Amino acid sequence: MKTKTAMITIAGRPNVGKSTLTNYLVGEKIAIVSNKPQTTRNRICGIVTRGNTQFVFVDTPGFHRARTKLGDYMVNVTQESIADVDMTILVVEPIASVGTQEEGLLQRIQSSHCPAVLAINKIDTVEKDKLLEVIAAYSQKADFDAIVPISAKTGDGVDDLLKTCEKYAVEGPFLFPEDVTTDQPERQVMAEIIREKLLWCLEREVPHGTAVEITKFSERDNGIIDIDATIYCEKASHKGIIIGKGGEMLKKISSLARADCEKFMGTKVYLTTWVKVKENWRDSDFLVRNFGYSE
Repeated sequence: MKTKTAMITIAGRPNVGKSTLTNYLVGEKIAIVSNKPQTTRNRICGIVTRGNTQFVFVDTPGFHRARTKLGDYMVNVTQESIADVDMTILVVEPIASVGTQEEGLLQRIQSSHCPAVLAINKIDTVEKDKLLEVIAAYSQKADFDAIVPISAKTGDGVDDLLKTCEKYAVEGPFLFPEDVTTDQPERQVMAEIIREKLLWCLEREVPHGTAVEITKFSERDNGIIDIDATIYCEKASHKGIIIGKGGEMLKKISSLARADCEKFMGTKVYLTTWVKVKENWRDSDFLVRNFGYSE
């Protein structure tokens, strides 16, 4: 049986559910999620192999107005991910108006001449008759190849979306082994899991100014994995918030992260964390690249 592949970009504004959709499609957590904007910073590939077809879903940072060097990088990643793929899924919320961020993405998609599917997410939060208004609003802005209402949270409509994606698969060899679910190195996944817990546990600007570097990742003979991680923040006052009174906040973040690291790795993990200050690192080209945010 001949094999087929489909490279598919998942695009949309921040917090629209792109990473939740990627995780549901893959069947495991490969992209971090939170209720804070700009959670995803890198291009992350989720790989789904079904029968003779392999889907490579490219989860991208939310499209937004950049205010830092890191923000510039994230916007560039999103724009470049729309080019040279077999199709793009534009994920939107069930709101009957097209925002400026969506219009910007639509212009990018149309200029790439890439097939586009509109995925109206979070349908579990609205009445079904409201969806007709959303479909009408977006249909006036662009000629989509398909419109699929979904809930990335419950999985409703996701199989229909995958069947739609299959139409754009092209004959060719698989790009990844059949048992692989992401292109992210294990060290990168561990760093992102820790950063997710920072987003979950911390408020306001503090988590957005953090980066995580894995300085040690080693496996013992008995299979236990030792991980040393340094959390960088932009201000000394933020360091105090991350550590917390008596170190309680850092313990909480580390405990939550360790549980997810163990789930992903399938073995016991010993996680040690430190916190250091790198002032205004998000506006430093060198530090942005140093923390792994480079093309």
